[in-house]
Amino acid sequence: MLLHIPGLFSPEEVRRIRQALEETEWADGKITAGHQSAKAKHNLQLPEGHPLAVEIGAAMLERLWQNPLFMSAALPHKVFPPLVNCYTGGGSFDFHIDNAVRQAKGSTERVRTDLSSTLFFSDPDDYDGGELVIQDTFGTRQVKLPAGDLLLYPASSLHKVNAVTRGARYASFFWTQSLVRDDGRRTLLFEMDTAIQQLSRDVPDHPSLLQLTGTYHNLLRQWVEV
Repeated sequence: MLLHIPGLFSPEEVRRIRQALEETEWADGKITAGHQSAKAKHNLQLPEGHPLAVEIGAAMLERLWQNPLFMSAALPHKVFPPLVNCYTGGGSFDFHIDNAVRQAKGSTERVRTDLSSTLFFSDPDDYDGGELVIQDTFGTRQVKLPAGDLLLYPASSLHKVNAVTRGARYASFFWTQSLVRDDGRRTLLFEMDTAIQQLSRDVPDHPSLLQLTGTYHNLLRQWVEV
């Protein structure tokens, strides 16, 4: 499941974040790449623990934990601290699959990467290229979202970032360990939850709502891992 979550940051907030990112110093993006991924990764990145990355990440997670769409779709259990990267001057990241397990620098906690997320800080008109290309069961999709919007997608998917040939593409990315490991089951629960919420708005007194809500929670109870 690919899910577009709009408006996590306002245009004014994005402008301030972009200004801070343009004024900071960057490191080679290979610092967080595995052995195989490092061969394909050509970008810039803020080091783990960088004060600006920590500040941006904290603001992102605070909003996501209050975002009904993210909570319903991701069913988050653990989140790897968000990182920030920049693609410019031909920078790219060829096809790869994200590492199955991540461990933040200085932490003993491991996060299983069920879901990947990319939050865009550059508008599509700010740069050429830089599409996030994702291969899934429905084919190949290319994504460039407005600044402040987030894309949620399975970390198991083959994906890449096309070369940026003009301008700069700023983004934050992170991984989520879901309460429900299987993407197919997670998608079914999300679709059921969405339907229940719509029914609650359209026919709030319908007697089937109680049964549907109970079925949702019984399925979640069967599939959840804590």
